[in-house]
Amino acid sequence: METIRDIPQNSRKREEHISPDGKWRSFPKVPNLLQYVNSGNYYGRIKVGRKLIRESLQTSVWTTAKLRLVDFLKQHQEARVRVPPPKFSEALELFERDLSGDMNMKPRSKQYRLGCILKLKRTWPELWDLHLDEITPQACKDWAGGIHKEIASQYFNNMIGTLRLVIAKGIKAHKEKTGIVLENPAMELRRVRVKPKDLKLPASAHFKALVENLRKKSGGWGPRVADLIEFLAYSGMRIKSEALWVKWDDIDWKQKEIIVRGNPVTATKNSEIRRVPIIQNLETLLIRIKDQLGTIKTERVLQVMPWPSLAQWSWTFPRTCCASVQIRSTAAVPPVHYARRSGEWPCCYDQAPPARTVRDN
Repeated sequence: METIRDIPQNSRKREEHISPDGKWRSFPKVPNLLQYVNSGNYYGRIKVGRKLIRESLQTSVWTTAKLRLVDFLKQHQEARVRVPPPKFSEALELFERDLSGDMNMKPRSKQYRLGCILKLKRTWPELWDLHLDEITPQACKDWAGGIHKEIASQYFNNMIGTLRLVIAKGIKAHKEKTGIVLENPAMELRRVRVKPKDLKLPASAHFKALVENLRKKSGGWGPRVADLIEFLAYSGMRIKSEALWVKWDDIDWKQKEIIVRGNPVTATKNSEIRRVPIIQNLETLLIRIKDQLGTIKTERVLQVMPWPSLAQWSWTFPRTCCASVQIRSTAAVPPVHYARRSGEWPCCYDQAPPARTVRDN
């Protein structure tokens, strides 16, 4: 039998695995076994959850220590298995905590994720009370099959992504606590192909009639909303994060370009500063706004806000104006968002728009 006295103290192999304080000897081939150098007694070591457990095996004999180590590990591993995985609701709390503390994600993206979670709860309320190991791939497929045809393809794909992220957060927490790795049942869900929208855009005459009606028949704010729609169509900017933040000192009249900086806090959608060319229709619009309202370098070009702060912006105001036009018009009014799809709205131009004005959503 081999004891501490049988191990050469000058053995280079043994010295490489002595703890920094010189009290403990570890064994690479038996990772859960330790030996206390001063007494020669062996100890078992295992991590359960975030707690490191170390117990004496009551022997200084190598062969006996290895046999007792098996019983030690079995005892604590069985206790570790008895720890149930978290519920989906508990995993969601961890996910929402990380989401709120993510400084790299824009506020609108966070709101979108929370909206996906709200939709998930409405369509699968039983999920909140299930433990992660009770969520089966078939249950996920049944849920996905029920909502697939009810929502848009892009929204459906984002719902799947959100479900995967929440479950993955719970799996990670369970692994840290018990060391047990669970499979993510939502990984068996397949994303669907996103079909391009069939945009029903107005003819040139209808677009001009729309803008004209907005100017004359939509109250005091009608002309400014009409300017907004023209500006979106000619520049291809996004309304909330880009167009509404353009100031007069962002306009480079010499180069005939507009510097798009976006929201001062969240920037543009891709956090990039870009330049949009000023085509003839856009130049005419800017000159008209300049002559009517005057210019202050730090003032916004589009004065369409009846509220004191852009933080209170909603779609209600322009939609209300467009709805009033729709009542008086024989043709349907397209959503305001489509106004920025400049490459797909050629009726807005007296000439073909430059390629750089064409932007994806």
